[in-house]
Amino acid sequence: MKKTILYAAALAFVMLSSSPFVFAQKPKEKPTTAESDSTKKKDDKKEPKSFEKFIKDAEKGQKGLFTIYNQDEKYFFEIPDSIMGRDIIVVNRISRSGVDLRSGFSGYAGDQINENVIRYEKGPNNKVFMKRISFSERSKDSTQAMYTTVMKSNIQPIAAAFDVVAFGPDKESVIVDMTSFINDDNDIFFFSPRYKQVLRLGSIKKDMSYIDTVKTFPTNTEIKTVKTYGRTAPPGVSGAAAAAMSSGTATLELNTSMVLLPKVPMQGRYFDSRVGYFTVRYTDFDLNPQGVEHKSLITRWRLEPKEEDIEKYKRGELVEPKKQIVFYIDPATPEKWVDHLIAGVNDWQAAFEQAGFKNAIVGKRAPTKEEDPEWSLEDARYSAIVYKPSSIPNASGPHVNDPRSGEILESHINWYHSVMTLLRNWYFIQASPNDPRARKMEFDDDLMGDLVRFVSSHEVGHTLGLRHNFGSSAAYPVDSLRSAQFVKEHGVAPSIMDYARFNYIAQPGDGISGSDLYPKINYYDKWAIEWGYKLIPEAKSRDAETPTLNQWILAKAGDPKYWFGTESNPDDPRSQSEDLGDDSMLASEYGIKNLQRIVPNLMEWTSTANKGYDNLEELYGEVVTQFNRYAGHVTKNIAGIYETPKTVEQEGPVYELVPAEKQQRAIDFLNANIFTTPEWLIDYSIYNRIGQDPVDRIGAVQQRVVTRLLSAGTLDKLIKAEIQDANAFGVEDLFNGLEQGIWSNLRSSDIYKRNLQKAYVSSLIELLSPPKERTGSYGRINIDPTESDITSIARGHLAELQRKVGSAASGRNVTGYHFRDLEKRISAALNPEG
Repeated sequence: MKKTILYAAALAFVMLSSSPFVFAQKPKEKPTTAESDSTKKKDDKKEPKSFEKFIKDAEKGQKGLFTIYNQDEKYFFEIPDSIMGRDIIVVNRISRSGVDLRSGFSGYAGDQINENVIRYEKGPNNKVFMKRISFSERSKDSTQAMYTTVMKSNIQPIAAAFDVVAFGPDKESVIVDMTSFINDDNDIFFFSPRYKQVLRLGSIKKDMSYIDTVKTFPTNTEIKTVKTYGRTAPPGVSGAAAAAMSSGTATLELNTSMVLLPKVPMQGRYFDSRVGYFTVRYTDFDLNPQGVEHKSLITRWRLEPKEEDIEKYKRGELVEPKKQIVFYIDPATPEKWVDHLIAGVNDWQAAFEQAGFKNAIVGKRAPTKEEDPEWSLEDARYSAIVYKPSSIPNASGPHVNDPRSGEILESHINWYHSVMTLLRNWYFIQASPNDPRARKMEFDDDLMGDLVRFVSSHEVGHTLGLRHNFGSSAAYPVDSLRSAQFVKEHGVAPSIMDYARFNYIAQPGDGISGSDLYPKINYYDKWAIEWGYKLIPEAKSRDAETPTLNQWILAKAGDPKYWFGTESNPDDPRSQSEDLGDDSMLASEYGIKNLQRIVPNLMEWTSTANKGYDNLEELYGEVVTQFNRYAGHVTKNIAGIYETPKTVEQEGPVYELVPAEKQQRAIDFLNANIFTTPEWLIDYSIYNRIGQDPVDRIGAVQQRVVTRLLSAGTLDKLIKAEIQDANAFGVEDLFNGLEQGIWSNLRSSDIYKRNLQKAYVSSLIELLSPPKERTGSYGRINIDPTESDITSIARGHLAELQRKVGSAASGRNVTGYHFRDLEKRISAALNPEG
């Protein structure tokens, strides 16, 4: 019965509601505001609005790479279809920073904090995806099956997704809301995770962060934001200490540059290990039909003749490039250094002339706001030398490049204020015996200006793609660097890209002073620019260039002025920093003679009225550091291996042992100048003013040499050298040489010699056990001495030492106590359970 009544009621309702003449119909309920907004948002996501309905004032849109509309406190980007799928490089920098935020070389205004390549692509359901692009694996020919296979294994990750909120006015573009992405924290537009860790930046504080400006230009869009982050504890700190160091905030102004990469990448040029260029690396699946090849392209600017000058260029006439390389000087730079920095840039013009281009590079003052209101130091269209008010004495020349081709797009050279302190110290220590201008604590502006120009040229060289050439300084015979005529004609070294600072070999009376004491852009630099930048018009691909490039190198092979020595070779004594000449022993002897001239004058030359002895302490420390460098230059010859990269067209080996005679001379030098106490360096009139003692400082130099000579790496190379060549300098030659300098006279022993002997014994004892760390310098795997003859040799030599010191361990004096102590140490090491 109940069922029938419900059915009848339902039927009556249907009949009533379907009747056209209803007078008592119940009105529909209006949706709540929340329901209405939710429905509206769903509808908006499904169907983008027309341009006319969405954009309130199209005239206010900024036109450029993207057209930017700022309305309703949001930033909308209009992305044209022509940009979809194009590669865009995103470069992020600090615009303004806080003094308490800095960490070492990081945290300064102008620092690059991240770099990515992105693409915008249309997706389903009216979405636009931002993809992060990698070029680490490549296959060129899209018609080949290999290309398809590589692409299947290289899907590019989606970094962000955006709803299309409206179509452009001509339906050939879409509009997306970028506000949240810019306001949030992400590793596309802002800090890389590594850089955040360095600066101890935690999560973003949204209520204390905001978008400052968004500006767009034809090929780039610049976004400036203010970001506030919580602080985190340094790595390795935990517990209460971590909690205490995690308080507070850090606020920075950041600049994000989005730069459209060329639609057609520049033709890349393959790297050759015989010429020092920075590179972009990738794995190539096309070149080797039976495998893969790991390839590198050099980084270089795109220099091309103007269309009307191509034939002139082919004929060998100098032409101006389509686009000049321009470096602007940061407006914050002290005025008195501006012209010297500009000169350091312009000095490279002669190098580019060898590549066929005139006026290829120029330094300029930054334009004023009146001259160019749009110019900005953070704008990725402009390269600059950025002045940083830092106490860190340094300068560096990084650059941003197109990862597809190696094309350098822009560079911001970091110029730290205190680099001038570094220059003063270098020049004081290496040149003051020959240049009276260097015998004081504040150099005249003309001298400092020359030194600023020198460093400017070096850093600009890096931004042109050139790496350090640590082999260049070994090109000239040592005694030639004492010839005023030779130095005037050939310079201090063939390359400014070496760390050949100043001519410490020249002696007073040689007639070498002033500009002849410092390096300049020279033979190697000009040739390296020619090799990297000279066009080969007939070569239509980078593979087609290789034979010509190889011939250019072969034409210079055998001439040490054009040899490249990498900065990362731990075995080749020709490739060293801070050295000069082809003979480390002779060069270091001259260098020590000049240090011996400086030490007696230190108190006078460092004296400054109304000040204490900080200058004396600093410059004496520089003397010891330079002395340590000379010791290191010589030590690298022992167990040294020359490395000269070659192609099969060149005769002779790539690797050669340093001649035994040269290694023996190195041992003789160390015995005479390092292991024999350097009395000339011990001046208590200095130590009593700086509150230090010579024992530790000089002992550190001596012990550093012993530790290197008795390392597993050195002994391993000497053992293998004897296998290769019976006449090679071997392990016994090393121990016999060290015995003459360290153990020959056990009756006469000062504190320096005793500490040196302790370090010697400790080094041998360490060779009785496996290494404490798996990796060592240059990322090499540390040798386990227990798995080779090294431990056997160390054990046998310790046993001989035990007998030797045992016979000398008599007398109730410090020498006797010292030898009895050594005997106990050796005994405990050889018989740990006894």
